[in-house]
Amino acid sequence: MTDRIALRGIRATGFHGVYPDERRDGQDFVADVALELDLAPAALSDDVADTVHYGELAETVAAILSGDPVDLLETLAARIAVAALADERVDAVEVTVHKPQAPITVPFGDVAVTIRRERSTP
Repeated sequence: MTDRIALRGIRATGFHGVYPDERRDGQDFVADVALELDLAPAALSDDVADTVHYGELAETVAAILSGDPVDLLETLAARIAVAALADERVDAVEVTVHKPQAPITVPFGDVAVTIRRERSTP
């Protein structure tokens, strides 16, 4: 059985992209994160110490979105996945990074990259 914690719509201004104006002007980035982990210990204890604190995770994700610039959404998503998997309780993570103001010359609703990473087993 795999349980999930999901955070959707974490928003921050970042300076990511391959074009100089993206790096100079910045734009909004939005992330959705879903963690797979066993939530039974937290359900039993009713103690936040027994689960991933989603408020702290949201702050970490926002800091990555607004942090050191990268060229690709793929790199940004991978950084978020690494941060989520730093908590040993997390078995897998799915990260979607949206770039709603991407420099695309035709009308569009959204552009996003989704990755899924699992904890390596020795």
